Amino acid sequence: MPKILVAEDDHTMVSLLKTLLKMEGFDVVDLDAHADIPAAVVREHPDVLLIDVNLGKQKGTEIVSLIRKNPEFSQMNIVMTSGLNLRDECMKRGANHFLLKPFMPDDLLKVLKT
Repeated sequence: MPKILVAEDDHTMVSLLKTLLKMEGFDVVDLDAHADIPAAVVREHPDVLLIDVNLGKQKGTEIVSLIRKNPEFSQMNIVMTSGLNLRDECMKRGANHFLLKPFMPDDLLKVLKT
């Protein structure tokens, strides 16, 4: 089953995402907003990184740029989310997809299954 690493600072959102993704057959690993996300990517080797743009003191865009510098993860599927329309910036930093919050569960599943 595909593994998804979820980096999100909203605990309610994490709970909802975990429930949805597990029901759809994904293996879900959630991270604290203060976690070392690049290290978690190396440790977990996820198929997908689902990451919020704003993670407390961390910036998802900077994290994605750093992850993309590692050739081992150049092809990993990265989905970025935000309440602001930052699609262009996220795509320039290395995201494969961007979802504007609030998004419908079907929109997320469609992106994950492409």
